[in-house]
Amino acid sequence: MDGKQFQRRVRSIVLLLCVILFAFAWVLYDLQYVHGAEYLEQSQRRIARTETVEAARGEILDRYGRVLVTNQESYNVSLDTSFMNGEENAILTQLLAISREEGVAWTDTLPISDTAPFVFTFDTASSGAVSNLQRLAEDRDWSALLPTAEEVDAIRETAQAGAGAPRPSAQALMEELWVYYEIDSALSDTEARDLIGVRYELTLRSREITYTAYVFAQDVQMPFIVKVTEAGLAGVSIDTTSTRVYNTPYAAHVLGRVTGIYSGEEDYYQDLGYSLDAKVGRGGVEQAFEPYLHGTPGRRSIETDDQGKVVSGDENWAVDEATGEVLAPDPGDNVVLTLDIKLQEVVERALANGIEGLASEDTRGGAAVVVDMTGGVLASASYPTYDLATYGQNYNTLADDPLSPLLNRATQGAYPPGSTFKMVTALGALEEGIITPTSIYRCTGRYTFYPNPSDQPMCWIYRQNRGIHGNQNVTQAIMNSCNIFFYDAGRRLGIDKLREYAAAFGLGEPTGIEIAESTGRMAGPETSAALGQEWHEGNIMSISIGQENSQFTPLQLANYVATLANGGTHYAAHLLKEVKSSDYSEVTYQYEPQVLNELDLDPENLSAVTEGMLLMTTEGSARSYFANLDIPVAAKSGSAQVSSAPESNSLFVCFAPYDDPEIALAIVVERGGSGSLLSSIAVEILEYYFSSGGGMETVTQENTLLR
Repeated sequence: MDGKQFQRRVRSIVLLLCVILFAFAWVLYDLQYVHGAEYLEQSQRRIARTETVEAARGEILDRYGRVLVTNQESYNVSLDTSFMNGEENAILTQLLAISREEGVAWTDTLPISDTAPFVFTFDTASSGAVSNLQRLAEDRDWSALLPTAEEVDAIRETAQAGAGAPRPSAQALMEELWVYYEIDSALSDTEARDLIGVRYELTLRSREITYTAYVFAQDVQMPFIVKVTEAGLAGVSIDTTSTRVYNTPYAAHVLGRVTGIYSGEEDYYQDLGYSLDAKVGRGGVEQAFEPYLHGTPGRRSIETDDQGKVVSGDENWAVDEATGEVLAPDPGDNVVLTLDIKLQEVVERALANGIEGLASEDTRGGAAVVVDMTGGVLASASYPTYDLATYGQNYNTLADDPLSPLLNRATQGAYPPGSTFKMVTALGALEEGIITPTSIYRCTGRYTFYPNPSDQPMCWIYRQNRGIHGNQNVTQAIMNSCNIFFYDAGRRLGIDKLREYAAAFGLGEPTGIEIAESTGRMAGPETSAALGQEWHEGNIMSISIGQENSQFTPLQLANYVATLANGGTHYAAHLLKEVKSSDYSEVTYQYEPQVLNELDLDPENLSAVTEGMLLMTTEGSARSYFANLDIPVAAKSGSAQVSSAPESNSLFVCFAPYDDPEIALAIVVERGGSGSLLSSIAVEILEYYFSSGGGMETVTQENTLLR
């Protein structure tokens, strides 16, 4: 190459570079000056929408202000297809793959089996899930692919009867959904079913009048969050929310828990103003006081970029057009219970240690309840129990446990009262003039009633060692638990009056407690008939000492003894002390004790009965257990035979102090056998209560007819 050629080539290259530089400069000029504002607006394109914001749930406290249940931040995964730009299936398929890998469960209420061959699960699905699919089918003209309403009812009736009705095929509808949601044919049946289920949930929410994001999964953990974030899935957001935190491992049966809305409940809660993804109380006070705790959700206008990231709107609360009200969320109120969590801890520990110390392998569980004189529940323990903090992960184990730890024995366990019922018999006979405080009945070991001497009912002392109690007045009969005395008093009183007085003390009747309870039952002709058993007049004698078909809850027994102790005012049992505003600035509701009925008891009659209870702890079978207790205690123990069980249930009730009652206590141990255990449990509870200033920190069992 000569010099001239070289120079021409250099000039050509330089000229080309100049053209390129000029073009680049022009593009920069165009971007910055000609169309700069337009391009900036496009790069910052925002999408506005309105969304529901759940209110913070109220806290639950004990009577002294100790926070038992509160909230902490957690993370949910929400989906919004408006940011997926037509790539819904690809994005969701990737999300589902991550979910399977991390073991994350997602919301899917489509009533079609998870695996092929696909069948409708209408026999197990909720009515809400069925109706949701039916409405969608009507919109898409797919109704002919669903079972008719009559077929659904027939399937359910057959399933309920245990006949195992065959489920109708859903294959035709699945083929329609496959096409409708444009599912890739390369996906497996299971993968396609998962994707269709998620698309279906999104469709349900798109039909709502107000926008509610689809909460795909709740309370997800950091490894899952990291993988989802790294994947950069448009329209998939990790939202901060709150979960319930339990500051105590005690009182699980009382407190309850919080879950999402179950399938079939949607209409009910939406009518109350809840979103589909709201949290609601389940069991215990979480459910009982839901109207206080839930609060009111708000509405917020937010702006997001085209990837779904929020760029503004944290405080852009919507405004009600009619009232002008700013629709910010209103947090739930805080509920203060009558419960003393420190006393609850002592009661649970004493009950557990006592039961676990039994030599008998037949013992199953038990309960203990402490109430004040106006029905306020200070402690309510059920054994075995569980920890609310690990309820979810341990549910299967808890549900399969033969000892039924999920059962709240304190309010839902019903037990024959044994000799703890004798005060009812005594007061009924006294008030009706059948006996007087000074009436004497001689215990000879057997009660002459039946023609055949071998059928005559015995006193426990006669059955045990052929002993007798001799002459007994009502006070002595209570102390010694003389069956013969109460056979006669109860027989002469009659079953109608026995039932009347039992009901007046709340036995076999609703207590008024705010959480789930059994009403139990009082024995009598009607009860026998309902149980398919023959009634005999001689049954009255067994009923008089707490046997036969009577069954009462530990809470009923505690409230009955409180009614005895306070002179005959029968109060409703309750757990609510007061409600405070979300910021604790004011009391929005104060519970006032509710009188269910008054027993107009003669003080002399009442004293004759309660003195017998006092003598049991000072001179009777339980005196050794109460000898070192500084306060006088009135008590009664009992045993009740369990059908076909080798050991009886053991019961113990008491109130204290005798001369100025503050609390009543009831303890039941299933198949506990010996009553000495219960006396020691009671003493441990009473010692704590009265040594701690009424529970606040500075901040022997007699044998019965059947034993």
